[in-house]
Formats: sequence, structure tokens, C-alpha cells
Amino acid sequence: MPAPEPLTPDTVHRILATLSPDGGGAEVRPAAEGGGHTTWWVGDRHVLRLAPDGEASRRLRRELRLRDLVRPYVAVGVPASVASGEWAPGLACTLDTRLPGESAEVRDVTAAGEEDLAALLTGLHEVPVARATALGVPKEAPRPLEDLRRAAGAAARKLDADDEFEAGRLDQLTPRAVVQLGPLGDPVLVHHGLKGGHLRVDRGGRVRGVLDWTGAAAGDPAEDIAGLAGAVGARAAVRSATLAGYGPRVCLRGLWLARCDTLLRLADRLHGDDADSPVPLLRTRLERAWEPILLEQV
Repeated sequence: MPAPEPLTPDTVHRILATLSPDGGGAEVRPAAEGGGHTTWWVGDRHVLRLAPDGEASRRLRRELRLRDLVRPYVAVGVPASVASGEWAPGLACTLDTRLPGESAEVRDVTAAGEEDLAALLTGLHEVPVARATALGVPKEAPRPLEDLRRAAGAAARKLDADDEFEAGRLDQLTPRAVVQLGPLGDPVLVHHGLKGGHLRVDRGGRVRGVLDWTGAAAGDPAEDIAGLAGAVGARAAVRSATLAGYGPRVCLRGLWLARCDTLLRLADRLHGDDADSPVPLLRTRLERAWEPILLEQV
């Protein structure tokens, strides 16, 4: 496969012209957020996403079909593709509608926004899993919480030595609690990427949309609760999940997945190979996930 040409505004304009007869004249600029895709703002109303390799292309094409499936079930905005194709041989692209709002990393979610998140979790639970897997959405086994606890323990000790975290706080997750917080029920459709950058929040704190469905899987609903704990805080995540009908065990499982994950990611950034994730953001996510919640006292 020949290497694609470097992405410049001129290149992006040429790609747009192949997708839409009048699409090449809009102002374009690189987006700060984009996950695994090269992403460009196109005017004020659209976003161009370009998959960088064959695997990302496969996931992007699957996402287009999945978004059409989930849209009737979730009560928040889901981007729609107005045109799609290839921007280089074998590399997929899509021109999407731009959802209103800003990242949840910079705008707080209010009580009304928590109701929006609850509606999102409820809708995901209602999406027929068989229809999602028929589109190619993978099935994912629940993660063993005991393995995660052990790895997080080592990470917590490193962070304790750095004065980043008090390792003893992880002792709340006892071996008995690990057994109690095992996965429950059948798999559901999980977004698997509910970080702040993928949640669009308006000035009133309402959640107006959810971006980037490429990582969706049929699996453990606690994973999305975990994502929300790092994105909007443990209290808001648990309140949203409770409103969606999830019981204490699923909520607490999601909370501890988030707490272990945030320890591992910060430790990997400071002591491992991760050189890309901003340290302040990882610290903020850890702080959010480790908010004390009333449910832990019950």
C-alpha cells in the first residue's frame, strides 16, 4: 500500500472535495482531540476523521454502522456521517456532523447532565447485543478485579514514593470485596471510551453528545461506569448509574475499576513507556475516581 501524502490544509481540502462537491471550500484546522484518528474541524458544523491505518479503518467503518444502531436508543447526540469514503488507498474517512458543547474535561456536568448520562447508560443496556455483534462489535470478557488490584498495588507504591498518592488507600479494596464485586448479569453494549474528551457538555452542564464509538464492545457495563468516574467524578458517575437502574455491586465494581486504572495510568506515565498522556490530566482523573462516595459506607 503506498504511503498517504502528509496531511496539510491543502490535502484536507482535496479529500473534502472527493467526499462532497461543495466540501472543499470550508475553513479547516486540526482538532486538539481525536483519539486514534487524525481529526480536522471543517468550518463550524463538521468534523473530518481520517483513519491512520488498516485496523483503524476497520473500526471506523464499523462505527458508522454502530452509530446508526444506537442512535434510537440513547437520549444524547450521536454524530452522523454526511459522507464517507477513503482518503488514501485502504484508509477510511468520514465527514461527521459536529455536536454542540465542549469537552467534559473543561466543562462540569450538572444534575441535569447526570440525568443525561443515566439515559445514555439505560439506552446502551437496551441496544440488542446480537445486532451489535452482527455488525462486528467484539465480545469482551469482564476483567478480573483481583489481577487489577495486584497491579494497582504496585503502581500505588510507586506513586506513594513520589508523594503522588497514599498507597494505603487501596487497602479499602479487600480480597473479600473483590469477590463480592465480581461481574454480574449478561453482557451489554459498552461504549468503552467515556472519557471527558468524548462527552460534549453545554453551558448549562447538560450532556449533548458522545463521540468516538470505535472502541465499543459487548461486555461489562461497569466499564462505562469506570469511564465516567474518571471523566466526571465518582459521585456523578455512581449517581448516573444508579438512576440508570444499576445496583450497588455494579456501581462499586465500576468505581474500583476506575480507581485501579487511574493509578496504573499515572504510574505508567511517570515510570513507564507512556510519554504522550499529560500528567496534569492523569492526576485530575485519579482525583475524580478517588472521590469518596456515600455508597462505600453502606
